[in-house]
Amino acid sequence: MSTINYSHLKALAIFASVVECGSFAEAARRLGTSRSRVSEQVAGLEASLDVRLLQRTTRQLMLTDEGNAVFSHAKKCHEILHGIDEELRQTAPKGRVSITVTNDIAHKFLLPLLPEFKRRYPEIDLHIVSSEDKLDLIAQNIDVGLRIGLPRDDSLVGRVLYQEQFALYASPDYLKKYGEPKTIAELNNHTWILLSQLNSRIMHYLTLDNTPIDVTPKHYELCNSPHLVQEMVKAGLGISTLLPSTVQKEVASNELIRVFPSLGSETLLFTLVYPSRKHVPSRTRALIDYLVETCRFGNAASF
Repeated sequence: MSTINYSHLKALAIFASVVECGSFAEAARRLGTSRSRVSEQVAGLEASLDVRLLQRTTRQLMLTDEGNAVFSHAKKCHEILHGIDEELRQTAPKGRVSITVTNDIAHKFLLPLLPEFKRRYPEIDLHIVSSEDKLDLIAQNIDVGLRIGLPRDDSLVGRVLYQEQFALYASPDYLKKYGEPKTIAELNNHTWILLSQLNSRIMHYLTLDNTPIDVTPKHYELCNSPHLVQEMVKAGLGISTLLPSTVQKEVASNELIRVFPSLGSETLLFTLVYPSRKHVPSRTRALIDYLVETCRFGNAASF
């Protein structure tokens, strides 16, 4: 008789269910699978052990002597696997989940969602890795990433949480001093606050009534932080495109005013990425499902 290894455990548990239920059909019903699948598992177990475990007739199943000996151990295996399954289903998710985000997304998007997440899952501990770089999730053992755009790496799963376009904003003091731009030519004559990561003062991503345009300001200030861009606009140092979702409070308090409403941009996709769809730990799945649930545009799309 060959040595039983881990690959036999599931088959042993199914065999025990067949004996306890008295038939393949009833065991299949209880296990939520097909009769043929149950029969295949038992036949495979018999082949692996090189013994016949059951005598099959049209009306009943009878244990052989070898089957009786195996059943005394198989039912313990069945009980253990069933107990493990029940415990995993009933135990609240716990443990540490790591997530990487940019500084701006962390402050504007993730942070407001954390109190409710912690209320729901007090046993989950978070490790938030704030970085402007797209870190390698697998190499650095990070569970989840929040990013702009879809993943180019085929080993990552991407789920679009929400999408948004830029809009143009200025401070009341700036508009009082320099006036509101009404045309593309006037846009070029205003001082802009630009992200240095764009590596160009020509803004190819802008649209006018959904038609792509190029804006090339004569005067512009540079910085490498989206948050600092917003603060510089609030301080009256220039105009800039900002995400409406990130400046709701500032608009409500009249610290910022949207101008040139027909000006928009390409659509930005805010994406949740993680290494695999299979065998995702319950603690990681809890965070993924929560972020999908709270996204602005309802059901998230998978890629």
